[in-house]
Amino acid sequence: MDFSTGHGYLLIGGLVLVGAGLLILSLIVNLRVAHSVRHDVRHREKLLEYYRNIFSQLGVILIGIGVSLFIFFFQQNYQDQRKRETELQQVLAKLAARIARGTPVIQSLGEFDELLDEGGPYLSPELGGKNTAVSIHGAELGKQAAKILLVERDIDLGDFEVLNLSRDFESSFVVNELDPRLWFDIVRDESEIKYATTQLALDYKDLRDAIGGDPVEVAVANPDRERKIKQEVLDIFYDADLLRQRARRHLGRACWLFSHGRGFVSVAPADAIEADARSHQEWIDRSKPVLAQSRSGSGDCFKLLQHGKAS
Repeated sequence: MDFSTGHGYLLIGGLVLVGAGLLILSLIVNLRVAHSVRHDVRHREKLLEYYRNIFSQLGVILIGIGVSLFIFFFQQNYQDQRKRETELQQVLAKLAARIARGTPVIQSLGEFDELLDEGGPYLSPELGGKNTAVSIHGAELGKQAAKILLVERDIDLGDFEVLNLSRDFESSFVVNELDPRLWFDIVRDESEIKYATTQLALDYKDLRDAIGGDPVEVAVANPDRERKIKQEVLDIFYDADLLRQRARRHLGRACWLFSHGRGFVSVAPADAIEADARSHQEWIDRSKPVLAQSRSGSGDCFKLLQHGKAS
């Protein structure tokens, strides 16, 4: 029986009302018994006494059952509420820990920002990206490839695993009460972060293979090898941009949820955070007003993203 939705209350109320009705009916029958006694109608007196006893006993039993059920469900509801509050506190504590551990990881994305946004906000070539990160060739491409290999050593892709906050939700009631769109976006972002980190590790390897054992400036002097290096650089940029977009949105959303306290399980998605954007810069510009108004700890949620700040 679902007591929380009111069905349990209806049953208890019905039992008590029927029981009270039977007791009232037994009192009415008792008046008829008294009338039969005064008129010495023995046969009718015995019959009415039988009905009176049946009605009164059933009434008392039904009222007793109703009261017992009320006490049981009240205790059960109290225990469920306590359990829910405890579980919610645990989820909030885990969420705070994820945010705290994820912030230094997100800060490392500033290394990618310097490469991707050189000459203007990065936009993938398929969408018409024309910034320096996409367009350079020759010796400048060699310098760019060398910087990418340096960034590989600065960013530990395995650290992004700490952003996997769905683990903390899926084992609690939160997964059932959280807005379905929010839950879908959380899982999708985690999946794309995993994809991006996996692909980046492969992209780095492919770039090293394309450069070979020669210095990078020598490798780009060969037109065929230059085209190969350029393609690997573009692949790295594509996956690095996907990683920074999804990771920052994931941490920003987590911080935004945490800023709502215990009420985060019932909040509606914020389109400024959830809606996809053509570029990372577009998402940053759109989400900044919302995230800057949300606070986690001593700072606002936008500052946690460390956009454009190299570690």
